[in-house]
Amino acid sequence: MDALTTEGQPSAVDQGAVLRMTDITAGYGAEPVLCEVNLEVQLGEWVALLGPNGSGKSTLLYCIAGLLRPMVGDIEVCGVSLARDTASGKRFLGYGCAPELIPPLLTGRQCLEVYAAAKGVHEIDATVLDLLKAFAMAPLLDQFVDTYSLGTRQKLAAVLALVGAPKLIVLDEAFNGLDPASGRALKRHLRSLVEARRASVLLATHALDVVERYADRAALLLSGRIARQWSGAELSGFRSSGGTLEEAVSAASEAYLGGLR
Repeated sequence: MDALTTEGQPSAVDQGAVLRMTDITAGYGAEPVLCEVNLEVQLGEWVALLGPNGSGKSTLLYCIAGLLRPMVGDIEVCGVSLARDTASGKRFLGYGCAPELIPPLLTGRQCLEVYAAAKGVHEIDATVLDLLKAFAMAPLLDQFVDTYSLGTRQKLAAVLALVGAPKLIVLDEAFNGLDPASGRALKRHLRSLVEARRASVLLATHALDVVERYADRAALLLSGRIARQWSGAELSGFRSSGGTLEEAVSAASEAYLGGLR
């Protein structure tokens, strides 16, 4: 791949929230899917978004990615309101789209070039190239996406989310379909970015083992509302106490939904 530079990138955000969602209500019709959601992600933090199917996780990510405009509320990415300046806010954002949404008639290399151009960069970050190597994708970059397996498309979606060194990386079930070695490589890569405070991660997932081991905080979304959050200390405590996040999520869900009846 040709050498590229990071010319034109926004200046780094050294502290504070890379994501701030304030009183977000959103949906696809008269009935909202999300109701008054408030959520923050700090720089250098990995936040896991949990919840059953239909709870609104993907809708929340669509709002952050600018694919769905909230009915009420505001979303700031690195201090930039998406409602007021969507283009500037998106330059700080890396969104891992669903694998089936990657253009099938482009090659993997062309997808990388399109994403790089959209971010205003001329060079793919060296760490992204390292991840491509770990994924063993180099021989596949000049093949068309529609020849890729689901797992290979999932790898490409994750890589595309990292183009342009975004401060906020938003992923939806990013480990589905990945082989164990690739899944481990992606987890370690994301964790290294977070620990170096180069980026933050918001991951919607059902993989509670990933949350327990890698996340700094977890938020449970139920019926379109944030019902419960767990700190990093609480997540670590599950391992030392012999309890599990699965049990905690189940108990929190029963208590919250029981209170709505």
